[in-house]
Amino acid sequence: MDTDEHMDEYGVPQKRFSEWMQLKEKLHGKHHKPPFVSDGEIWWASIGENVGYEINGKSDRFSRPVIIFKKLARGFYCVIPTTTQQRSGSWFVPFAHHKRECTACLQQMRIIDYRRLWSKVGELDDSDFRKVKVGFKNLYL
Repeated sequence: MDTDEHMDEYGVPQKRFSEWMQLKEKLHGKHHKPPFVSDGEIWWASIGENVGYEINGKSDRFSRPVIIFKKLARGFYCVIPTTTQQRSGSWFVPFAHHKRECTACLQQMRIIDYRRLWSKVGELDDSDFRKVKVGFKNLYL
């Protein structure tokens, strides 16, 4: 469970769907040129308030770092959300970023529009990006 989730009086996590829909509407109306991105970069992206065990964004931007796995078209990307929580199994690939242990959550891969991107955080080194690609191939192909 993300630490950013709100709890009701019984300790049940409450979703912020209406807040997310308001931000999503603003993002949709935002018109600017898509940023220049490259495969293997890490960006903050508004991924939203999601259903069930789907990974949620945090803060008022409903964002989290994502790996640009593949640029599909101008302004359209296949991304892999990340977490700082240690995870193991075929769905997860550990990597280090700015001396911090992170995990790529392969099962949460999604396609996003450029308007969800906020700012570039950095990029994976070649060896870590290769690990993510191999993990993706083993999981999905």
